[in-house]
Amino acid sequence: MPNAKYDRDFYAWANEQAALLRAGEVSRADVENIAEELERLGRTEKREFVSRLTALLTLLLKARFQPRKRSPSWKEAITFARAQLLEHLDDNPSLKDKLPETIASAFRNARRSAVDETGPDDGAFPVACPWAFEQTIDEKFWPD
Repeated sequence: MPNAKYDRDFYAWANEQAALLRAGEVSRADVENIAEELERLGRTEKREFVSRLTALLTLLLKARFQPRKRSPSWKEAITFARAQLLEHLDDNPSLKDKLPETIASAFRNARRSAVDETGPDDGAFPVACPWAFEQTIDEKFWPD
């Protein structure tokens, strides 16, 4: 059964549903839309993981394949990107189960970003991620 409040005032709907669930009134809750929103939240967390990994891999690619363009703060940027990625993974440890597909997607994005920045010579960058995930998050690993 459609819930008009869900479509016209999401904030009110969300608060109403939370109150119903806390009160144990599951039978009155908009279960179908709640389930959809929970699935959407899960997809959002996965996209955030891909985004953070993309940022880290982009920095690692540029550091490795453009050493002359390294700024004085490149290590700091990589350290920060690693910390953000690990924090997100700590909050969502089951995302580790998605590592192969996440790395592939994030590396495609990172490679595209690096190529866009450096110009048409995309042959300088590997087609697949040259580092294991454990390397990318290791604070002692620098792509020299």
